[in-house]
Amino acid sequence: MKATELYNRLEKDFVTSDFTEDWYSDNWETKDFICDNFKQRSLGLLCYFAEEINKVYTAVFPSDKVINKILDDNTTDAMLFLHHPLVWDLSINLDIAFWEINTELLKELKERRISLFNYHLPLDNFSEYSTSKTLADALDIKIEKAFGDYFGAACGIIGTTDCKTVHELNKKFSQVVGHETKLYQYGSDEIKDNRVSICAGGGNDMEIVSKLAAFGVNTHIVGISRHSIYSEEAHNFEKEKGINLLGGTHYSSEKYACIAMCDYFQMLRFESEFITDIPCLEDL
Repeated sequence: MKATELYNRLEKDFVTSDFTEDWYSDNWETKDFICDNFKQRSLGLLCYFAEEINKVYTAVFPSDKVINKILDDNTTDAMLFLHHPLVWDLSINLDIAFWEINTELLKELKERRISLFNYHLPLDNFSEYSTSKTLADALDIKIEKAFGDYFGAACGIIGTTDCKTVHELNKKFSQVVGHETKLYQYGSDEIKDNRVSICAGGGNDMEIVSKLAAFGVNTHIVGISRHSIYSEEAHNFEKEKGINLLGGTHYSSEKYACIAMCDYFQMLRFESEFITDIPCLEDL
């Protein structure tokens, strides 16, 4: 398929609002590789390296591990679909979460005609492929409704679980994502009315958690749960309101959306592959 046809199809299917973000900075060392489209909106086509697309890879972050997997495949004329345009890694410095793509690896992607495409808000926004919806599916949580307004995206989920206690749910969370998850027990061990809220990724944010008391839930599932200066207000609110917090890392809470996107690309008759990465346990 012509690359522009795929880019236009993605815009038609996922950009249902005037989404804009502020990822891009003129200080990026990689700015010469970045499309004007992305510089203006901070979403969509990130690097226009391919005229034809024969295969699509999906990943949460453009880490060295992810890009090297593509290069090791000796692939050409392909696209890397990303949830984030930057690499997330707190293991290097707890005060710096996002890092630019490796410039040398980006040069190799250009040589091999492998474009990069990024949807953050459009993939967080409630849909069949969205981050919180696909995490709910992985946890067997029955969705009641979407909520939240993060830059125009409905990124939260209210649903019901068969788990009776937060410890039971946290154990299931760990089993599903494949590593230990974190429980901050600020309320009753019993999950009130079996109802929980989910906001994958950075969902432990006051824009989200301030709405939870009104929904009558006492258990909130997120990606990044680490107690820091950025999340202190949310943690204090959860303590005050008796809302339990479960964290599963940024990567692990959002990977299911990128896995589901393989079904989307296969529907368009592309060979598609999700590339696994390493969860940052410092998120917990």
